[in-house]
This record gives sequence, structure tokens and C-alpha cells, in this order.
Amino acid sequence: MIPFRRHILSNGLRIIHHYDASTRMTALNLLYDVGSKDESPSRTGFAHLFEHLMFGGSVHIPDFDTPLQKAGGENNAWTSNDVTNYYTVAPTHNIETAFWLESDRMLSLAFSPESLAVQKQVVIEEFKQRNLNQPYGDSYLLLRPMAYRVHPYRWPAIGREVSHIAEATLDEVKQFFFAHYAPNNAILCISGSLPFERAVELCEKWFAPIPGRQIAPRHLPQEPAQTRPRRQTVERDVPLDAIFKAYHMVARRHPDYQACDALSDVLSSGRSSRLYRRLVMDEKLFTELDASVTGDIEPGLFLVKGKLSPGVSLEQGEAAIEAELRRICDTTIDRHELDKVVNRFESNDLFSNLHYLNKATNLAYYELLGGAEDIDREVDRYKRLTPDDLQRVARDLFVPENCSTLCYKSRPSGTPLINDME
Repeated sequence: MIPFRRHILSNGLRIIHHYDASTRMTALNLLYDVGSKDESPSRTGFAHLFEHLMFGGSVHIPDFDTPLQKAGGENNAWTSNDVTNYYTVAPTHNIETAFWLESDRMLSLAFSPESLAVQKQVVIEEFKQRNLNQPYGDSYLLLRPMAYRVHPYRWPAIGREVSHIAEATLDEVKQFFFAHYAPNNAILCISGSLPFERAVELCEKWFAPIPGRQIAPRHLPQEPAQTRPRRQTVERDVPLDAIFKAYHMVARRHPDYQACDALSDVLSSGRSSRLYRRLVMDEKLFTELDASVTGDIEPGLFLVKGKLSPGVSLEQGEAAIEAELRRICDTTIDRHELDKVVNRFESNDLFSNLHYLNKATNLAYYELLGGAEDIDREVDRYKRLTPDDLQRVARDLFVPENCSTLCYKSRPSGTPLINDME
């Protein structure tokens, strides 16, 4: 059990507090309920841009990092399709510095043309490095719009194209900030040796004066059911041919989410998993092969991706993957096979919640999903799974009409680019 206490400020900021006497540190994890799904299709990458802008100076503090470093602290952030998450860690006796810093950038950023220009260039270079200048880097730029036709999950968190960030204006950036980065659209989780009463006192001092804002309404289009297979083949300068398959699956809050996640582990978690044992070790069709779930709050994707061994055709590899997926649909999973997966999840869950910072991050996310209390119920959801649950979910997932397939062909030097889509 992870004990915590909840406090809500008058401006709507939700406070989750966990006391950990085993450390002399305290972590502030500030989760904003805004991700790339909240962006305009013509201005993608804004949530990720703000991950950088939030460190470029706020209304009263020109430099975020220096005061924190002087206090012995550190910080970082990350963005997803659903959320933007910032954390700050400092010795408990200096933690008020973190409250001061985080509250000032929630109040307002500095919004200077110079800061925007610098951070835009940082994001553009990151986009190029991650998506354009490494093998298979554009896989999700290609796969997501195949799988999603109307939902904003059709672009990755970093954005759909460089021009959306390059052409962003200061007014557009300001509008996005004040529509999403507000106390009534955030969850602050405090974990460490800071007592609850002192945490509330500091929250009231630094965050309560920030007014709540009118949050932009979220009207996400519902992705229609996919009714036929979708395929795309590209030629790239990559070392090996590769296959990426995406199947539509349920949302994070759906009762079948845990079964989908466990199914991905049965297929590919560990050397004894089905895909690795049969297609990598025994038949040597792939050099690596993996199954995973995106874990999105809205209906997400079940992914199967692998790099083929030299001399193995894309047709051979795809047929082998589909044969394994049919096998899991047609034959009930052994109870021992499922127990291994559940035990591994329980172990990973336990270790992930040992550190005070991880607890701050996880408690904030479960609070967003519906209640921080659910962090103590997640393992039980996996323990209640049965082999029949996984087979039922597999039969719903692994149908050809529900699949988008992206094939990479290793392009011999000097040959023209091919990009075919069905």
C-alpha cells in the first residue's frame, strides 16, 4: 500500500501527498492534462515545444535551473500524446525553492521572441535527429496516420512535421499556454520527507494565488472502426528489412486493458516468450522482435515490430508473425505461461514504486486516470486475468481488418526511393 493524502486548492489544483521517512529528499511531480492530442492538426508538436519552453524563463524568474542547482536539486520533463509531466527534486530543507520555481512558470512564462526562437531550434533539431536522421526513425510518422484517420493520435508527440514548429508565432504559443497550463488542469504530487502540513502550507503560499483559467474544451473525434487492412511499403537506407504492425486496442481505462498488456508480454517479454523463442531463436527469421501496447488514455495501439534476418523476405516474416498471432487466438494460453507474466508485472510494479520520485510520478498519473487509490489495485487486476481473457482479447485484436502494416525495405545504394501505400 502507498499511503497518501489529498488536498485541493481553491483554484482547482489537486495535491497528492505521500510521506516517505526513508529519504531526506522531496520530489514535486507536476502533471498537466495536456498532450499532443490537444493540438491543432496544423500546429502539431506544441505540447513537446512547451516541455522545452517551460525551462526558458518564467514571468519573474529568468533562469529555472540555476536557483535549483544552488539548492542541490535537479529536474526534467517528458511529453506524451496525453500528458505533459514535469518533476523537480531537492533536499527537503530546500524544497521551497522548487515550489517557487514551479508556481512561477505555472503563473506565466516570459514569452520572449528570443526564448521562443532558441527553443524552436532545439525542438527542430531533436525532430530531425530522432525522426529523420536515424534508421527507422520515421516509423511512427508513417504508421500513426495509417492507423488513425481522424483522431489526433495520428501524429506523434514530437509533431507531424518541422514546419509546424518553425512557423509557430508568439501569439499562438501564448494562446496554447493559457488554454492548458493552469492549476485547474494540473495535478501536483509531493513525495518525500516533507510533512503533509508543511506541504499544504507551501502549496497555499505559492500555488493558491494563481487564478484558475478557462481550459480549452476537449472535443476529440472518435476514430471509426477500421474495416480493411492498410499497408505501406517504403525503401530506406536501413541495415535490415523491418515490419511494423499496429492493431487497434482498447483505452487505458477499459477493463480489457490489462489483458492486452499481458498478451503483449506473453508474446515478447523475455527469452522464453513466444515470438522470441520461435521466430528469433528457433527459426531465426528475425534478429529482434517485440510486441507492446501504447498505453494511451484514448483507444490505443497494440504493436508488433521486428527486424528480419538477412535473406528472409518481408513476406516470410509477416506470414510467421501472423501464424503466431493465430496460434494464440486458436489455442488457450497455459496457466503457467500467464502466471510468469503476472509475476513479472508484480515484481516490476513493486520496484517501480520504491523510489520517492517514481511514487510521485505514478500517483499523479493514477489520479489523472480516475483516482490515486488505484495504484494499489493494479496488480490485483492482473492477478484476476485468466487464459480465457487473453484468448478472447486476442480474437478481437488480431483480425486482418484491424491491422495497419508498415514494411521497410533496405534500399541498395543508388536506387530511387519507393513509397507505396494501400
